[in-house]
Amino acid sequence: MSVLGQREAATIRKKWLDRMLCTEPADRSVAEAAISEIYELVGLSPPRFRWASSPFMAFATGEPGTRARGPEQLIPPLKHPVAQALSSLHVEASLDACSASRMFGPHVAWLLERSWAAVTQRILGAAQDRTYRSRFRMEACWGSPWADVLPARVCSSAERSGSVRLGQLWSTVAGACGPWWPGDGVCVVTERPRLLATELVNDTFGEVRLHSADGPAVRYADGWELYFWHGTRVPAWVVTDPTAEAIDRETNIEVRRCAIESLGWPAYLEEAGTHLIATAPDPGNHGFELMLYDAPRNQRVLVAVNGSVERDGTRRRYGLTVPGYFTDPVDAAAWTYGLTGAQYTQLLHRT
Repeated sequence: MSVLGQREAATIRKKWLDRMLCTEPADRSVAEAAISEIYELVGLSPPRFRWASSPFMAFATGEPGTRARGPEQLIPPLKHPVAQALSSLHVEASLDACSASRMFGPHVAWLLERSWAAVTQRILGAAQDRTYRSRFRMEACWGSPWADVLPARVCSSAERSGSVRLGQLWSTVAGACGPWWPGDGVCVVTERPRLLATELVNDTFGEVRLHSADGPAVRYADGWELYFWHGTRVPAWVVTDPTAEAIDRETNIEVRRCAIESLGWPAYLEEAGTHLIATAPDPGNHGFELMLYDAPRNQRVLVAVNGSVERDGTRRRYGLTVPGYFTDPVDAAAWTYGLTGAQYTQLLHRT
C-alpha cells in the first residue's frame, strides 16, 4: 500500500474507532431524526422511541406500565425491514469496496470489526440473558462503526442501488448514540457509556480491547458496570481485591489466570503458602531467573518472565504448573517446551 493509502486507511480507522469508544451523551434529537427517516425510506412510519440508559436496561425493562419487553421481543432483528435494508447495503457496498480497493478490507473493515467484537459485542453479550445470547447475537449490529465507512468509501455501489441517503443516515446514527434495535413501531436506542477503558492490541493499526487494572472498564450512567482484564471479562474482585483465597475458590480457569496476574505471581504464591524450591538463570531469556515453587496435589509452579516485551516496555511474569517431581527450574522449563534440560540450555531466545 502506498504512503497515501496508509494515511487514508489510518484516518478512516481513527474516525470510526473514536466513535466506537465515545463516552459523550447521545444526541437524541439527531439519532431520532435519522432513524425516523431510515424507517420512511424502507416504507414504514417513524417509530416511537424507547431510550435505555444502558444495554443492560434495554434488555431488562420495557415500556412503563407494561410487562418488561426487551429488544429481542420486539421483532427478530434480522427480519425487520430496517435491519434487512441496512444489512443488504452493508454486504453490497462492502463487496464493491473490497473489489475496488485492497485497502478497505484488511486495513479498514477487518481491523474495525475486531475492535467492535472486542469492545461493543462484549458489552452487548454481557447485557443479554443467556436465552437470547446465541439467537440474537447480531441484534445491534446496525450501530457498528466499521459498517458506516460505507458512505466514505463506496458511493458507486450506493448510487447503483439508490441508497446514498440510507448510507448517510446510517452513518449519522452511528455517530449520535449507542447500539439500537429497530422494531415494529418502536425502536430501542441506548445511551453511550460514561466510562470505557481500553488498551491497544496492535499499535500499528490501533486495534483495541477492554481492560482496566484499577476499576471497571465499562460504566454507564445508571450504574451498570463491567470489569475486564486484558480483554477477558472478570468479576469485580479480580481487579479490586484479588486474594489467594478467592483465587483458589475460583473454578473458571481464565478468571483464575487473570486474578493471579492482577495480584502478581510472587504475591499469590506468598499468600498461598507455597515455598521456593530453587532458582536458576533462564537460558532462554538471558538476564532473568526461573523460580520453582511447591504446590498442592503433587504439583509445582514454575514462575518465569516473558521473553517478549509488552507495549509499555515491561515484561510479564507468569506461572506454569509442572509435575511435582521436578527439582530443577531449568528442567521444568524445558518440560513445558517438550525438551530436555540440556536441549533447553541451547536456546538462543524464547518468546
